[in-house]
Amino acid sequence: GLVIRFKSPQPRMREESENFYLGIDDRRQRLGDLNDDASVDLSIVVPAYNEEARLPVLLEDIRKYINSRRQQEPHFKYELLVMDDGSKDKTLTVAIEYAKKHKIRELKAVRHIRNRGKGGAVTQGVMCSLGRYILFCDADGATQFSDIDKLLSKAEHGAIAIGSRSNQALTGTVVERSHIRAFLQWGFHTYVTMLGVHGIRDTQCGFKLFSREAARRVFPNMHVERFIFDVEILLLAKYQNIPVVEVPVNWHEVAGSKMSIVRDSIQMALDLLAVRLNYLLGNWKIKD
Repeated sequence: GLVIRFKSPQPRMREESENFYLGIDDRRQRLGDLNDDASVDLSIVVPAYNEEARLPVLLEDIRKYINSRRQQEPHFKYELLVMDDGSKDKTLTVAIEYAKKHKIRELKAVRHIRNRGKGGAVTQGVMCSLGRYILFCDADGATQFSDIDKLLSKAEHGAIAIGSRSNQALTGTVVERSHIRAFLQWGFHTYVTMLGVHGIRDTQCGFKLFSREAARRVFPNMHVERFIFDVEILLLAKYQNIPVVEVPVNWHEVAGSKMSIVRDSIQMALDLLAVRLNYLLGNWKIKD
């Protein structure tokens, strides 16, 4: 009972200004809605908190991918939602300046008045996405962006395709991470399995792709706004029989993580227990 009472997240309502984005023309424009029909092929959602240093690497990776994709598909449409989650640095300015420099009209920079947490930034971004497919990816550029093609090939028919850093030995993909991070991931995976998420080797990779149909079934039901949100996504998929496919991706550890390994690992363990109990006890019900 104590775990549920103190660790159950209460997402705040959106502030009016958070319904708008800035683009390269510096005009505030209203964001879309996940309930609307898709109007682009792909939405890319990037949660970003104090990412002025790391964000340009990802934006460059995305730009190269889009240029290459449009050589094969000249009419390919996308949007790039940079969700500035209450940053204290120049994350938003860096995103807009990059878009201006490269004439990227598709970039939409959204400013959260107060920090929600990575999960909250992702959920808010997905809830205003217009893509037939919706990807969220970490701002650090740790995953090779072109690996999205592997996920797209698996996310048809309402499925969710998630990047995985666990299968590199079998597939020839490259994963570079510290020993302590590898050990913690093993421990976390064991704990997650005990609490009901079976068959997923890497729940936490920040590179996940949703068909629009799957996103509509998952994200309106989300409660968790911090690091454990990935597991709530997978639990919601499990409860609704939405297929989840793990896809090996190329990944390397990037300096500058916002996670405190010890403090956030304990926080995540308690959050996860609260999430599982809320669903088990029927406190949280899934909306159709």
